[in-house]
Amino acid sequence: MKTSLRIGSAFGIGIFLHWSFLLLVVGIVVFFVVQSGPTADAVTSISVIFGVFACVVLHELGHALAARRFDVPTRSITLYPIGGLARLERIPSDPMKEFWIAVAGPAVNVAIAIMLGSLVYATGRTMNPSVLMDPFMDPISTLAWLNVGLAVFNLLPAFPMDGGRVLRALLALRTDYAQATQTAANIGQGMAILFGLLGVLSFNPILLFIALFVYAGAQRESQQAMFRAFTHGATVRHAMMTRFATLKANDTLDDAVDALLAGSDHDFPVVEPDAEGHPRLTGILRRQTLIRALSTYDATDPVGPIAGEPCFSVGDDEMLEDVFTRMSQEQCSTVPVLKNGDLVGLLTLENVGELVMVASALEQREASDVRKKMAPELQRLRESPASLVKNSDVSENGNDGGTDRPAAPGRRDA
Repeated sequence: MKTSLRIGSAFGIGIFLHWSFLLLVVGIVVFFVVQSGPTADAVTSISVIFGVFACVVLHELGHALAARRFDVPTRSITLYPIGGLARLERIPSDPMKEFWIAVAGPAVNVAIAIMLGSLVYATGRTMNPSVLMDPFMDPISTLAWLNVGLAVFNLLPAFPMDGGRVLRALLALRTDYAQATQTAANIGQGMAILFGLLGVLSFNPILLFIALFVYAGAQRESQQAMFRAFTHGATVRHAMMTRFATLKANDTLDDAVDALLAGSDHDFPVVEPDAEGHPRLTGILRRQTLIRALSTYDATDPVGPIAGEPCFSVGDDEMLEDVFTRMSQEQCSTVPVLKNGDLVGLLTLENVGELVMVASALEQREASDVRKKMAPELQRLRESPASLVKNSDVSENGNDGGTDRPAAPGRRDA
């Protein structure tokens, strides 16, 4: 089901409106109807909201155009009730490039606030922040202050806001990307907990919603960073399945059902041998397709005409991170792996996840082994701190007493 409506494009980037955004507009209208407020006030409120989201679009275009400057394409921009999201094809590996992409969005809001503020002053009005309490008094001043708020809020050092990415970029200048992301994510989750506590104490549902949004975003960024760290340099060969069931084009739906129930495979390559007897891929029979076919085809019908085309195929030496990104973009759960035209494996999103879990467990075990090896030495140091101090004094001063003393009469120092 489509969850977003395309409302236009700018600089070749599609702009979409998430269905939940319409709930915000409907909610405002209902509020004014229930409160019996003036229709003009409802229209003004909706106009201010659309003005804010126009600024949000410009904010996201700031990110997108800065990313384009560094050869990073943007797939789309989607507007949600809580803001916008520019979907970049990838995160640049250079921390400073990520830094400039991240700050470009808030910089656009600052520029808008300056322009609107100049317009307010030029027309003899005031920029008093009190207009935020009554947006009907001066919508232009309200928009100016809201842009200031957008810039400040987005620069909070918490994922998924821009400030979290700025913090990660700065940390990545001194440490590796995964560690920088984990540190920034921990800070973001800490801020989310603080927002949540404030929301509970003040009975503010908006703060609670922001807390959930920030916490989930920080967790997602941490998981993505872990994936990048564990798949960096890995090829498809490291994660592909090499033991899997296949079907022939003349196998029946009954045969496919037997294969589905006999193992854990969900998608089945349909192959035919070539003149030399090598298996050549002709299609993929996916579980959903198989289940649907059972209600419209006979059990003895062949699977060949029912199987669909694979999303795409990959070589076993392609980089795993690039292939996984493409699979996610095209929402493809399984892709065939070919070598010289022969089917040599299957790559699934589930297998990639398992590879990351195994790598994470091995890393934790290595860290645990290091701690076990160091434990006796650390225990010895804890039990005899005096000897450590004494040895340190001897090494620094060159004698047992730790002070310089004159030589005894009749004896020369060596």
